[in-house]
Amino acid sequence: MDWTRGHTIGRGSTATVSVATSIQSGDVFAVKSVELSQSGFLQREQKILSSIISPFIVSYKGCDVTRKNNKVMYNLFLEYMPSGSLSNAIHAHDGGRLDESLIRIFTYQILQGLDYLHLNGLVHCDIKSSNILVAQSGAKIADFGCAKRVEQQGPIAGTPMFMAPEVARGEEQGFASDIWALGCTIIEMASGGTPWHNVSDPVSIIYRAGYSGHLPEFPCCLSEQARDFLDKCLRGDPKERWTASQLLEHPFLVGEFNKQIQESTPSSTSPTSILDQGIWNSLDESESLESMVLVPSGGESSAGERIRGLSLLSGEPSWDCDDQNWITARDDGSEEGDTVMDDIEYKD
Repeated sequence: MDWTRGHTIGRGSTATVSVATSIQSGDVFAVKSVELSQSGFLQREQKILSSIISPFIVSYKGCDVTRKNNKVMYNLFLEYMPSGSLSNAIHAHDGGRLDESLIRIFTYQILQGLDYLHLNGLVHCDIKSSNILVAQSGAKIADFGCAKRVEQQGPIAGTPMFMAPEVARGEEQGFASDIWALGCTIIEMASGGTPWHNVSDPVSIIYRAGYSGHLPEFPCCLSEQARDFLDKCLRGDPKERWTASQLLEHPFLVGEFNKQIQESTPSSTSPTSILDQGIWNSLDESESLESMVLVPSGGESSAGERIRGLSLLSGEPSWDCDDQNWITARDDGSEEGDTVMDDIEYKD
């Protein structure tokens, strides 16, 4: 498959994320690239993404090996999400936090993605707002660099600020740890801040989460139902946390408003081929930001319209991964020099 590399949207210690375009179809996608000799982590991500398909997960588009500037590069193709991350959206929203109706929508969609992953034996291991991307239709889980099969043995992975107590202690990292991280993400959405306030040192965070017996503080702005939902996510004993399937039936996510959530949810699964037509949902450049102002909680607009407005405010994607030390980058010029190399074998 022939493609051209566009501007860079993220750069880490080993990998780079760029916008790319298929020469045959003109479709736009994102490409993560790293030298083949250092691509083990990216190949692991490819194996996971190529085995799953859900409208609540950023979709896999393929992979290849190319030569660029005398270097052999491994490239992972992903759905391009031009509206940015949930973290971007939180900070761009008025007041630096989301109202409860939007929190409910995004929580429902993230949970749908987690329920799918858990039913398929996968643990994401790094749920947080910067790893959730926002489309016009809502939230999608991204960045599977830390993900693993639940039975897989290996080192603890993820972001200390979002680690469950059992993960911080190095005991286990299973489905329940994703639920804890979801609870922390809800606190992010509601407060605009981190789950553990006034603690930034990773060692201090790990101690607080794993050994102090304390819980993150619940935002006082949340309703009783929302606080009860958080309580089901943020229980110190992983056996006492509700599963994704159970949480989808919690009163916080069911009822009349749930109809709006479902109406804003994509009903069909995402295509798996970069050559598929009509798969991109980029915004019409002629649309003005002023025409998509969010309606306050209780307004008459549909959930889909409110998410679309929020996605317009959220800016460029944040393709960050703590393990890769991503930093934001801009490069308006195209990057030439990729040559596709066929019939190259590589090992994990």
